[in-house]
Amino acid sequence: MFTDHIPFTMTGHTQAAPGTPVRIFVETAKAETQVKRNGTWSVFWTAPLKSGAYDMRVEVGDTSETQLLRVQLRGLLPRQSGIETTPRFPDPLPPEPQLQEMTDRWRIAPPPYELDERSQGRFDPYNQNILKGDRPIRLRDYTPESLRDKLPFMGDDAFLVLTGISDSLVESRTLPTPSGVSAANPGSFQFFGSDAQGVFAQNVILSADVFEGDTTFQPVRQRIKITLVANLNHVRVEENAILKPDVRRGTERTDGRVSLQELFYERKLRDLGPNYDFASFRAGIQPFASDFRGFIFSDTNLGFRFFGNWASNRYQYNLAFFDRLEKDTNSGLNIFHELREQRVAVANFYWQDFLRAGYTQQFSIHHMRDEESLKYDRNGILVRPAPVGEARPHSVQATYVGMAGLGHFGRINVDHALYFVFGRDSLNPIAGPDPQLRRGDAVNIGAGMAALELSYDKDWLRPRIGFFYATGDRNPRDRTARGFDAIFDGPAFAGGGFSFFNRLGIRLAGSGVALVERGSLLPSMRSSKDEGQPNFVNPGVQLATVGLDAELTPRLKAVLTGNYIRLDAVEPIEQVLFQENISHEIGTDLSVGVRYRPFLSNNVILVGGAAVLLPGQGFEDIYESNDPLYHAFMNVILQF
Repeated sequence: MFTDHIPFTMTGHTQAAPGTPVRIFVETAKAETQVKRNGTWSVFWTAPLKSGAYDMRVEVGDTSETQLLRVQLRGLLPRQSGIETTPRFPDPLPPEPQLQEMTDRWRIAPPPYELDERSQGRFDPYNQNILKGDRPIRLRDYTPESLRDKLPFMGDDAFLVLTGISDSLVESRTLPTPSGVSAANPGSFQFFGSDAQGVFAQNVILSADVFEGDTTFQPVRQRIKITLVANLNHVRVEENAILKPDVRRGTERTDGRVSLQELFYERKLRDLGPNYDFASFRAGIQPFASDFRGFIFSDTNLGFRFFGNWASNRYQYNLAFFDRLEKDTNSGLNIFHELREQRVAVANFYWQDFLRAGYTQQFSIHHMRDEESLKYDRNGILVRPAPVGEARPHSVQATYVGMAGLGHFGRINVDHALYFVFGRDSLNPIAGPDPQLRRGDAVNIGAGMAALELSYDKDWLRPRIGFFYATGDRNPRDRTARGFDAIFDGPAFAGGGFSFFNRLGIRLAGSGVALVERGSLLPSMRSSKDEGQPNFVNPGVQLATVGLDAELTPRLKAVLTGNYIRLDAVEPIEQVLFQENISHEIGTDLSVGVRYRPFLSNNVILVGGAAVLLPGQGFEDIYESNDPLYHAFMNVILQF
């Protein structure tokens, strides 16, 4: 209860019988009244009270309830104009010996202009709004009494968060593009044609999140979330047979899809201690990243996850299983009704303040089983098995063990990861059948990956330096696959989505695979990151990175990155292209990106970037050109 003047009228309602005595106590003061016929009571309070917070006890018959009474008398908050060029400060108020001591900051009465603030409309994103979880939805008030105890989310602490996002992307780039047997430009005799490409993609995202519980200090008790995504994309290239195998389909493609991208139920199983340690599960289509930077598995897909923490949140854990859905070729969204026969199990453990305060260590194990299958994508291109070498259906089993760390040692920020993978591929298309015809066609997998980034915070600047290494296979036919590949990675490393090499997929011309897939640092030579199978006979990569993150203003952040990239091994590429003496050097990747929030909130976000790849000798050997490749994009995100 709040008042800004004395005397004032207190009112309330009760289930007690009319005429029941009501007594109100505030400190030593007391007031009395009776319950009226309509079940309400009121009393005119005249006892003097100073500004502050009081425990108010209300007794109705034999029952008693204590509430918080906040008093903020007018005239005690001197304000000054917000447009005065020369500020004028009022004389300080003399100390008042009768000021009341507050036991904690939650009992301090906010000024009236904060307590009385209300939304300016149903769709006001800044002030309190029931649609974004500021107030409980009170479904109990709209549900028949016979069903209130049977349905979920009937309590007074159930909330609804509706989110609408418009995500618009415009992208222009140059990539090596073969001209094919039916070149778009008559008279083109060179193998590589015009390299200009353009992309427009529009996503409209609608999400409803209903949860129950006081989430200020503890996790939700239960939760349901649904997210629908509608995608429209348009791609323009300069050569035929790039977007569709049929050259008659031309050089442009417009496509769209609506997908149920998230649908999960979450429930807290039990509390594990007085400090809000808990154990919960989540089932359904849900997002999950298995490590800090998304090196091994980062996806939104169908699965079950058991998770929680203990020891006052010092330790966290996840046990997850995913039976992955197929993804749409052109939008990357999930296909709700189609499983892809790839299953992933993950167990990880986070240990905060490991060895020293401020550093978190993670240990994890992943297991992936990808069954043999035959799959053509929506554009009519074979993606499983990869259309290269011995293109027969095959299964892949791989187990990843590793560790990752994130934290700081003094002023130095440390971010690192180390993984090893072992397993079996029943028939790798690049390795092919066993040439000795003695040990079967399967290849054993044994590969590794390491990453390290060091950074230093100086005011609004963060310079950083790091490296990324993935082993390559120097003997593709020796029945051991030594090239490292992930399950479904999304690495936020070495410039992330601003980097040319990380952001753009570069196809390996003359084959059905890519040198590197979009959104990956690994030159895995897959047919498709979304729909293809992991391939462990690949060249691997050696990448050195330097960069600078600059918080130019609270609204504007810039990211500058330079990467030097080499292949760890070139033999898999030489075998696929039937070409010898390819150099290891891919080149230098330079990029700059900016993120601008004009209203200091996430309601409007503008993200833009530009990058250039300066080809090295190896890139020139593969693509017959040392001309720089360019990329620029603009991403506009509007969110309610």
